[in-house]
Amino acid sequence: MRAHRLFALILAGAACAPAMALDFRSTAGPAILYDTPSAQGKRVFVVSAGSPLEVIVTLEKWVKVRDREGHLAWIERSALADGQTVVVTAERAVVHQQAATDAPKSFEASRGVILNVSGPATGTWLPVRHADGDRGFIRRVDVWGH
Repeated sequence: MRAHRLFALILAGAACAPAMALDFRSTAGPAILYDTPSAQGKRVFVVSAGSPLEVIVTLEKWVKVRDREGHLAWIERSALADGQTVVVTAERAVVHQQAATDAPKSFEASRGVILNVSGPATGTWLPVRHADGDRGFIRRVDVWGH
């Protein structure tokens, strides 16, 4: 009987817990990622300006992040920008003029291209802007960082 109550209590707690949305931030410029939350830590690698990173833990001056390959590292909080970007993961992704596969093509983006997110997602579509100014909608499955 006690096991049933415990199970019911766990289920009730899980049902009341808010859904955890993924939090992504982008780098303001080229940034160094460290193995610890300290500038004296080992420099793990450098990421390009605008790189999207998933936020795992936020401290006062440091943020633990995950990159698109799944690597965990620390970055100085001041190195993160307010705007959001995504990186193309598909070999070639078509960016359409509207959020529909039959809409005219705006442009194509190759794997690794960073795009600025220009508004909220619409179902399976995300409005994006390329650095050269081209705009459109890309399928969310073709990018990482949102």
